[in-house]
Amino acid sequence: MSSASLESTLELWSTTLRQAKQRIRPLFAAPSVAASANAFLDGLLGGERRKTGWMRAEAAGDPGPWRQQAILGRTHWDAEALRDVVCDYVVETLASPDAVLVIDETGFLKQGKASCGVGRQYTGSAGKITNCQIGVFAAYVSDQGHAFIDRRLYLPKAWTGDPARLRAAHVPEAVTFATKPRLALAMIERAVQAEVPFAWVAADSIYGVGEIELALRRAYKGYVLGVTGQHHFWSWDANLDVVGTAADIAKGISDQDWVRLSAGAGTKGPRLFDWAYLPLATLRADALDAALDQSLWTRGLLVRRSLSDGALAYFTTWCPAGTPVERLAMVEGRRWAIEDAFETAKTELGLAHIESRSWHGWHRHVSLVMLAFAMLARVRRLANGPPPKTTIIAKLAGAVVHSGDPARGDAAGAAAH
Repeated sequence: MSSASLESTLELWSTTLRQAKQRIRPLFAAPSVAASANAFLDGLLGGERRKTGWMRAEAAGDPGPWRQQAILGRTHWDAEALRDVVCDYVVETLASPDAVLVIDETGFLKQGKASCGVGRQYTGSAGKITNCQIGVFAAYVSDQGHAFIDRRLYLPKAWTGDPARLRAAHVPEAVTFATKPRLALAMIERAVQAEVPFAWVAADSIYGVGEIELALRRAYKGYVLGVTGQHHFWSWDANLDVVGTAADIAKGISDQDWVRLSAGAGTKGPRLFDWAYLPLATLRADALDAALDQSLWTRGLLVRRSLSDGALAYFTTWCPAGTPVERLAMVEGRRWAIEDAFETAKTELGLAHIESRSWHGWHRHVSLVMLAFAMLARVRRLANGPPPKTTIIAKLAGAVVHSGDPARGDAAGAAAH
């Protein structure tokens, strides 16, 4: 990296950080709370590998983690309002009418029983049932980049059925048990109501059927949603005789019906798979709801086959009539972006270092991480070049945060007192 490009990148970081702090300033009534939030954000973007309260406090020049802890639990501010600010920020940076909204979850390994939502449950992060919290997330993915726009902590029935436990973790009274698909549906509906520009939703088999499909059809959104091999499909077209489980239907796909396509660029080049697409019916949107228009949409089954071991994955699809299989493969392939986002947020931005045990603390911490990640996306977007390595970005951010740059704003001043 040349000195000129380094200089311009540092200036871009300084400007981006300063603007982000200005955006969130109205969320905090007291200047001291705003200063603590700024210091927290500085800590997340700093070069320290572990973003614990003590580490963030040391980076901010505080004698202990109390100010960092207070912003998560003892002060009053609305994490939902911060989530909305982040969503607007991401859309402003990455908006595309053809974007994909990706839904997925990740686990947070925990000890003990006090952390809100903790319990023995399966998490793909560990690949097993273990003691953890589960967070459901929505990421916005476009040709311009990707970033989180929504999140929600999942509460198992062992929590929602125990009022004393809920009170101890400061869970709002209005919060009741909701399945992960229900949480995902709420995120999709929020994005639609906020007029977030996207054309597709992609998710794995946990979220692939039921109310989500119907809601997306009514909103004129296409989808590629994972299903199990036992999911039942049938043709609504009298000229197409297809009925059975996804696995059974896949057995009848002829060799010439498979096409090799990339699901997007990976770390080692294009991520190639064999794909087969069966359009099962093309119908007018108002066939499902009289309030809809008469545009033609196609329901179908998409099958992906691994080149290494032949393993199959199945997806239920809904798309404008005439959508080619190449487009559907691209939409499904964009699910990798949220996995990349989880890895980056956990290893570089402190998503894995949530220390608060309360409902509010979890959502506040995660929302601040989402803002930090959105800043990464904005810097990448504005740099007008290939995305730099995340570790390089983190080091540049740390240089800005710790250099005494004016971008530290109130955080630097508060640390001096």
